[in-house]
Amino acid sequence: MALYHVNFFSQCLGGQTELYAVIPHDVPEMAAQNNPRYQRPPRVLVMLHGYSGNAADWVTGSRIREYAQEYNLAVLMPNGRNSFYVDKESTGEKYAAYVGSELLAYAAKAFGLDVSPENCIIGGLSMGGFGAIHTGLMFDSYSKVIGLSSALIVNQLAVMEDNPMANKAYYVNTFGDLSVAAMTDHNPEVLVLKRKKEGRKMPDIYMACGSEDFLFDANNELDAFLTEQGVAHEYHVSPGIHNWTFWNEYLEPAIKWALGE
Repeated sequence: MALYHVNFFSQCLGGQTELYAVIPHDVPEMAAQNNPRYQRPPRVLVMLHGYSGNAADWVTGSRIREYAQEYNLAVLMPNGRNSFYVDKESTGEKYAAYVGSELLAYAAKAFGLDVSPENCIIGGLSMGGFGAIHTGLMFDSYSKVIGLSSALIVNQLAVMEDNPMANKAYYVNTFGDLSVAAMTDHNPEVLVLKRKKEGRKMPDIYMACGSEDFLFDANNELDAFLTEQGVAHEYHVSPGIHNWTFWNEYLEPAIKWALGE
């Protein structure tokens, strides 16, 4: 599998950013001929890393390169830093717009990929799981969304204080006024209600969280909200904590779900 490490200028971020990409255009002819998935163009899978991570996390922490070849996937892994993949008024960096639009446009130009919504999937873990769900609901760029151990913390921001992960100033810098953040477009629940009001089709959503994960209650909360709102989705729970053991358990099943296999 061809692995690219790319640095390019992002208008949304106002500067240089990095991207890892796995592109299945160098798969041996014999392997491609024996795999029916190569009878179609590669599907585009954007995978977002978690808090304190970087663009290389999925390459080093998972079997994503193996799955890219097996399932004929072009995998894009951007660097979201600690942005929660939201547009930040405090800095002018528009991470939501970057992942929701600009990244796909760049990939189409750089790698010749089909980035129509029906061909695009977005997923992530922890902060990246939040980013995938948030981006998938905010934009019409992705037809499938995968959130693993998603950091669905927006409803808790109003009472957020300094904690071992970050201080309160970080959350203010990221989400703005914490007392009203849950009522803004930062909240996936708000985006669901907006899509319903506007009559926009919901993306298909896949969620998974470990029952011992510190984010378990927050994931249960979104599952209950989606069920209440009649939003079709899958939610998987099994024993596990917030680590690569759990994420690797669900990565391939989530990919197969997104591909309808």
